[in-house]
Amino acid sequence: MKLKFKQQAYQTDAVRSVVDCFAGQPKSRGFKYAVDPGRAAAGSSLTLAGFEGDGFANDRIALPPAQLLENLQGVQRRQNLAVSPALKKTSVCDVNLDIEMETGTGKTYCYIKTMFELNRDYGWCKFIVVVPSIAIREGVLKSFEIMAEHFLEQYGKRIRYFVYNSKHPHNLESFSSDAGINVMIINVQAFNARGEDARRIYLELDDFQSRRPIDVIKKNRPILILDEPQKMEGRATTEKLAEFDPLMILRYSATHKTEHNKVYRLDAIDAYNQKLVKKIAVRGITVRGLAGINAYLYLESIRIATTKPPEARAELEIQQKSGIKRVLRMLRKNDNLYDLSDGLEQYRGFVVSDINAIDNTVSFTNGVVLAAGEAAGDVSEASLRRIQIREAIKAHFEKEKTLFAQGIKVLSLFFIDEVAKYRSYNEAGEQAGEYALMFEEEYNAQLNEVQTLEDTPYNRYLKGIETGRTHNGYFSIDKKTKRLVNPAVKARGESAGEADDVDAYDLILRDKARLLSFEEPVRFLFSHSALREGWDNPNVFVICTLKHSDNTVSRRQEVGRGMRLAVTQGGDRMDDPATVHQVNVLTVVANESYRDFVSGLQKDISASLSARPLQANEEYFRDKLLKTPTGDVKVTPQMAKLIERYLVKNDYSDTDERITELYHLAKKEGTLAALPPELAPYQEQVFQLIDSVFSMAQLPAIDDDRRGKVNPLNANFEKKEFQELWRRINRKAIYAVDFRTDELIDKCIKALDKELRVTPLQYTVTRGEQKDEAKYEEMKNGDAFVAKQNQTDYLVTTASSVVKYDVIGKLTESTQLTRRTIATILRGINAAVFSQFRANPEDFLLKAGTIINEQKATVVVEHLAYNPLDETHTIDIFTQEKKEDLSKGFKAARHIYDYVFTDSANERTFVGELDASAEVVVYAKLPRSFHIPTPVGNYNPDWAIAFQSGKVKHVFFVAETKGSMSTMELRKIEEAKIECARKFFAKITSEQVKYDVVNSYGKLMELVK
Repeated sequence: MKLKFKQQAYQTDAVRSVVDCFAGQPKSRGFKYAVDPGRAAAGSSLTLAGFEGDGFANDRIALPPAQLLENLQGVQRRQNLAVSPALKKTSVCDVNLDIEMETGTGKTYCYIKTMFELNRDYGWCKFIVVVPSIAIREGVLKSFEIMAEHFLEQYGKRIRYFVYNSKHPHNLESFSSDAGINVMIINVQAFNARGEDARRIYLELDDFQSRRPIDVIKKNRPILILDEPQKMEGRATTEKLAEFDPLMILRYSATHKTEHNKVYRLDAIDAYNQKLVKKIAVRGITVRGLAGINAYLYLESIRIATTKPPEARAELEIQQKSGIKRVLRMLRKNDNLYDLSDGLEQYRGFVVSDINAIDNTVSFTNGVVLAAGEAAGDVSEASLRRIQIREAIKAHFEKEKTLFAQGIKVLSLFFIDEVAKYRSYNEAGEQAGEYALMFEEEYNAQLNEVQTLEDTPYNRYLKGIETGRTHNGYFSIDKKTKRLVNPAVKARGESAGEADDVDAYDLILRDKARLLSFEEPVRFLFSHSALREGWDNPNVFVICTLKHSDNTVSRRQEVGRGMRLAVTQGGDRMDDPATVHQVNVLTVVANESYRDFVSGLQKDISASLSARPLQANEEYFRDKLLKTPTGDVKVTPQMAKLIERYLVKNDYSDTDERITELYHLAKKEGTLAALPPELAPYQEQVFQLIDSVFSMAQLPAIDDDRRGKVNPLNANFEKKEFQELWRRINRKAIYAVDFRTDELIDKCIKALDKELRVTPLQYTVTRGEQKDEAKYEEMKNGDAFVAKQNQTDYLVTTASSVVKYDVIGKLTESTQLTRRTIATILRGINAAVFSQFRANPEDFLLKAGTIINEQKATVVVEHLAYNPLDETHTIDIFTQEKKEDLSKGFKAARHIYDYVFTDSANERTFVGELDASAEVVVYAKLPRSFHIPTPVGNYNPDWAIAFQSGKVKHVFFVAETKGSMSTMELRKIEEAKIECARKFFAKITSEQVKYDVVNSYGKLMELVK
């Protein structure tokens, strides 16, 4: 399988955040120097013929420090990051940029793309990627390999990359002499360890013409990229990094320990809210002792159906001819466990009195209440591990049944702490270990329940896989015996608890793409917990750690191995915003309760968010930038005060100036209080700014995987009214846009003349004088002068810039229009408007591009037409089993499912009135996979409603519910989608079907009567 990559806005932002720090740096073809050819042998003065030649080093940063700092601060303000007062210098380098990216969001992709952009814009071509372990090194190497074609299409060139090997130093010669983009990948142990191999980089080597490898490397003035820098902050490592003489250091991590100049942040909250990583669900297991009772009992789950009362699936001990065995049984109300166990005394008094599907509990007549996931009585460690394995297999099958039809291979990953528990060896050879035997027993039992007699593709798939071939172990391999062995685990340092085993990681990475294919029978993977860093397969949907919890692995690290978004058999990433968190849910089978695991995980996540501001006050909001469609707006002191007062007045901030849960709840429900008139034009941007202040309510929602129940279709689905409504709206269509270019040009010229106002460049003059008495420390720290006065002014006239701008090219790139069209637009605008380009070229290009794109979107929607296809949606979009927490649903009478799940309080009120309406026959919340294609993304309408014939004008209605009906308050993109939907339904349906936007049941009835 070939994985596919695409350009994503957040990754482009991360790249530009680095590149824009050096705006104004002249582009260079590289600093040319003579490569040291070395000597024929130690002590000889003869050079070797054939080794002479030119080397190409990175040119120095030409920008003065003040300009570099100004660029850096501009990047930080653009993202509302804390503004650095100075460039953070270290003993290694003067320029140190931090890029924070959550695990699973593609930081390797970003720094490879950054190399191409730095090379294209400034000519820098020599890079060294430094990693803390062999696991990460092998992963980085694999990324360069699989992304090569993608970047070749984008930039028309390839990167030459290699892994540094002290025994093969001659790669350094081509690294130095090649003028293209060259990358050396090196793990920190290759230059900071005490072994002979690590020392070779600093030694004059006979097999390297008596040269020191480090001298050849430093001549290139490389850009260092540190991947996971928090694991490379020891004193020895820092000292050795200085030997590379880097031009700058770029540090990429999700958890920076030491802060430098941060230029980009995509933390756990950002990644979850932008739906860039999987959603997490937890299956907790609680062992509880029941006073005076030693009866073993494990409640696995509660099952519901429309035709019978809830049932409980539980494991208990049963007396059989061969002895007492633990068996899974379905329990119903009034079942007596004493009878079911064939008279085992410990179950006397255990009669089921209630099975509660909402609370997920079973009550017995003796007062015992057991919740799903709880095990009571005689629970040994082996029993606990068996329960975990069973739950992981069950979770796997539940996901696989749904995702198989979508072409997604589901993988489950077990981490264990000892190879012998999976594979053991004796005189007879290789034997299955304890966990492997448990797995096969539980897998076969679950398979018998999942498989049906129907001849479906999924059943055929299951029948074609032997139990013994569906699981495999990934461990270290002993070079002599070829047996699986425990890896050598580091006991100290930043990488404690991890292993550096090339063979094991090579096997994991080599099999990465193969494991994604249905043709490969392996679906369940067992690996040593110390090898966790090597696992980043996107289709891991279940993680189960079969070991005691310890302090070496945080819960965040535990789930991190499964956070990447899944891919299909075709290599396409499942990242459609409408369905991403329906498809991409990672289930963690924990060996502790749901509450304990979630509490620990949220504590881990909170600790990683230390850089986020905590207080929402005037001081924080002042001078931040609001990124509006027409350009950046700076928050003035007056605006900052208004935002703070707005929060206090509506109880959205507390006495400690922290954002309250009430704010987040109101935002989710669409009931936020109106902003003051002065802030209303920037509503979306102001709320984004408020959201940048951390509160616990922002932490990613972690579902209790046990509370999910299948919400089955009911008899309403079969009603002729719904079937007729579905027949009328169930059409797929494609759209075409036909407009004249001169119309677009005319609109753009008028809009630019009216709206394009460029902010002149500012400069600040600071007047100061030396202190009367200056101390040594003050002189050393640059504090011997005192600033007396600051004066800010605008640069009215500009000298010709050393930076050459391709105005037409830049606007062509940002608008995707042709050069001819852009040139015609620029020739048509007022000369005074165009002259603003000289005052501030960057601001001119940004705002002009935004205005042109807005006009393009308007013209596209105006001239869009839908052409219906013969193709329709299958009934599967309603019958695909999706588990929901029923306690969060509305119990409905007229809906096609028993429960309705709403997104806001406004929707909940709407449903309540809709369900009670005598005029309504049946209605449905349309599945997210029912969508309409539009130029601004797929659109999913909310409701399909069938009314009683004769009581209303429009019998069939497709509704979009919004908290506000004001077009000004609807986001521009949402407004465009709604306009497209009007055209879609007008084309594919008759007068009897009406589509519109409503904000209440009352508004709906106004429209249909």
